[in-house]
Amino acid sequence: MAPRILLARHGQTEWSLAGRHTGRTDIPLLEEGRHGAKLLGERLHRSPLDGLPDAEVRTSPLSRARETCELAGFGDRATPWDTLMECDYGAYEGMTPAEIQAVRPGWLMWRDGVPEGETLEQISARADEVVAWARSADRDTLVFAHGHILRSIAARWLGQGIDFAARIRLNPTSLSVLGWAYGEPAIESWNDTGHLTA
Repeated sequence: MAPRILLARHGQTEWSLAGRHTGRTDIPLLEEGRHGAKLLGERLHRSPLDGLPDAEVRTSPLSRARETCELAGFGDRATPWDTLMECDYGAYEGMTPAEIQAVRPGWLMWRDGVPEGETLEQISARADEVVAWARSADRDTLVFAHGHILRSIAARWLGQGIDFAARIRLNPTSLSVLGWAYGEPAIESWNDTGHLTA
């Protein structure tokens, strides 16, 4: 079996609801986010995934991802991993894209980066580390993390530059699967939130 990586974005927070860049600030889940995490867990535990009994599970140590992991029923199996932390937005932490555009017209995270934060090269290197880990053994992996780092992991899984992440949106409490097609890295499913509306 070729290894796949399943990507679970954390549940809704006050800042994700408002569209504020939430990097290393440890914002808790809203009740909506907690409920969504439980629904995600139900999905991951029913057929065809059946709880992914052979998968290795890792989570960002930030509470919004860690709690999503726990509420989804994987807390006892998950290893916290700093590499899965959200991007460090530096001076733009807590700001919305509109607020950033007001002081820096035309700004795009995936092209221009952020002042006083993590560089795009550093984010790409972290994403590469996750991809290498996920491909290192003949088993599926499951990670609980954050929007921008998960988008970066997807871009690098596909062999694309980090700027490709701008083209793949990711909603809170979504489930995505990266796998293979004809021997090449591929997206099996992306930004699936069907469990939230079922």
